[in-house]
Amino acid sequence: MNDTPEEDTGSTGQWTADDIPSQIGRTIVVTGANSGIGFETARALAAHGAQVVMAVRDEGKGTEAVERIQAEHPDATLELRYLDLADLDTVREFAGAVRRVDVLINNAGVMMPPRELTAQGYELQFGVNHLGHFALTALLFEDLRKGRDARVVTVSSRAHMSGRMHFDDLHGEHNYSRGGYYAQSKLANVVFGLELHRRLRASGLGIRSVLAHPGVVATNLQSTGPTGLTKVVMQLGSKLVAQPAEMGALPVLYAATHPDVESGQFIGPDARNGMKGYPTVVEPLDAARDRQVARRLWEISEDLSGVRFPLPT
Repeated sequence: MNDTPEEDTGSTGQWTADDIPSQIGRTIVVTGANSGIGFETARALAAHGAQVVMAVRDEGKGTEAVERIQAEHPDATLELRYLDLADLDTVREFAGAVRRVDVLINNAGVMMPPRELTAQGYELQFGVNHLGHFALTALLFEDLRKGRDARVVTVSSRAHMSGRMHFDDLHGEHNYSRGGYYAQSKLANVVFGLELHRRLRASGLGIRSVLAHPGVVATNLQSTGPTGLTKVVMQLGSKLVAQPAEMGALPVLYAATHPDVESGQFIGPDARNGMKGYPTVVEPLDAARDRQVARRLWEISEDLSGVRFPLPT
């Protein structure tokens, strides 16, 4: 395994969900599975035989999502479970009820809301997009160790390219900006995914930590988080340049299922500067590889979540 992602090797070809190998016998947890990229990911995995645990915050919408998939794939094996990543207590409850997991897809997220706090008092975007997933991965780690071709797929965004870690004001108490703190949370995803890869390699474990980003995708994130002029601009931009959610899900599906994916790689779209296209290996922001930043974020995340990985530093 490589210490950092490989250089961009060019497009993988027009790889689509039809190219997913059989997932029969695998249990895959997808967070945020009731809509957008999470729904399309769950739908494609179920179509290829996986048992999909659909982790959702809105159980009503989750039930509708299950019914939509089962109408299309009557033999789909789906399990709906409640998970609110903004409350670490429910993260613990969710993890405690999971009996098996081969792949964990950390997909759920919030984007550019007014400043809000999680149940534990942390800035919402950092808390949901990074910290909740960090805790969930740690709590499911022993199950992942027993998994078949075990992988952790952490979904980030092109927005990580403009991000920086505000360690002196992590929760935006003094100088909050919606876009800046969204970018911080997405950078945290990449820093975490790469550091998890390094620690897995040092431990000799075969679990793969893979990153993915969907490009620019038309989902409900543009309408449920931003407000005012930001919301209008993002919805207009979505109509002009965004690809549909089923295309945005392809890098995630590739990272979760392709046999040749390596731990530490970052998968994203291959066209228009990563805005859309088919899956390929892409490069993260150079700052995302900073090991001092990674160690500091890891330690802070363990302290804030109260959850620790059984992995070497």
